[in-house]
Amino acid sequence: MATTSPVLPAEGPVRDADRNAVHDDAAAADAAVAAGTGARRPGARVAVAARTWAARLFRRGVVLAAFFGLWEVLPRTVVNPGYLPPFSEVARTVVDLFVSGEIYEHLAVSLQRSVEGFGLAVLVGIPLGLLMGGFRPLEEYLDPLVQTLRQTPVLALFPVFILCFGIGELSKVMMIFWGTVWPILLNTISGTKSVDPVLIRSARSLGIRRFQLFRLVVVPATLPAVLTGVRLGATFSVLMLVVAEYVGAKSGIGAFVINSQYAFQIPKMYAAIVILAALGLSVNALLVALERRAARWKEY
Repeated sequence: MATTSPVLPAEGPVRDADRNAVHDDAAAADAAVAAGTGARRPGARVAVAARTWAARLFRRGVVLAAFFGLWEVLPRTVVNPGYLPPFSEVARTVVDLFVSGEIYEHLAVSLQRSVEGFGLAVLVGIPLGLLMGGFRPLEEYLDPLVQTLRQTPVLALFPVFILCFGIGELSKVMMIFWGTVWPILLNTISGTKSVDPVLIRSARSLGIRRFQLFRLVVVPATLPAVLTGVRLGATFSVLMLVVAEYVGAKSGIGAFVINSQYAFQIPKMYAAIVILAALGLSVNALLVALERRAARWKEY
């Protein structure tokens, strides 16, 4: 294919027309840059973010709205309302429980048990996970036991907890701990083992000792996985309340659900279940925000 060589301008002073053309091109370029940056002004960014948030909220809310609408319609048409009250009746019961103050004592007791079991799971799961993920011989010794224990459901161990710890507060805390520790432990192990080898080799090339390598490289790189495990564990600690408060509990959300069932106070039973679900969602949302803030450098 034939090529043409560029035409060089004639020697001599630049003509006025050339100057004007250059000036016009520069002005057009400046206008284009200004237009591009103008599209990314703070106000435009806020508007785009608001539209994105509204679209995301709509996508998430439409299914929930359909679920609650179906819950409202079915008891009035097909299902016996004695077993499934309409959602509006359950919502009124939730409001009445908070207005009368009846639910506050149960919430306080359940949150205390959940925090104690969850805190114990964090104190055990994170250090043990870092050690098992960072030291292969230790993992080879402990992994068979861990895999065996984590496959044992807490309901199967229910009599064991009662036998060993009685029917007091300790057994309930230990049941919450048992259901909570596994996601924290396993996520910590997985995060420790998946640290980028390039980071480790680079740190070793700088002469960093093993303990410093573990503290300065491995632990920060494991943080996103640890936070994910903590978030899952916190959600499990709320869900385990019903199981933990099944026997011997006079107060707590789980005990309130069971006692309402025994007394055939079905709207109160469903109201307590809704409060328990809202509590779990709130804890999860709080920890998601904390996870994003603490590990903002990590791409999710």
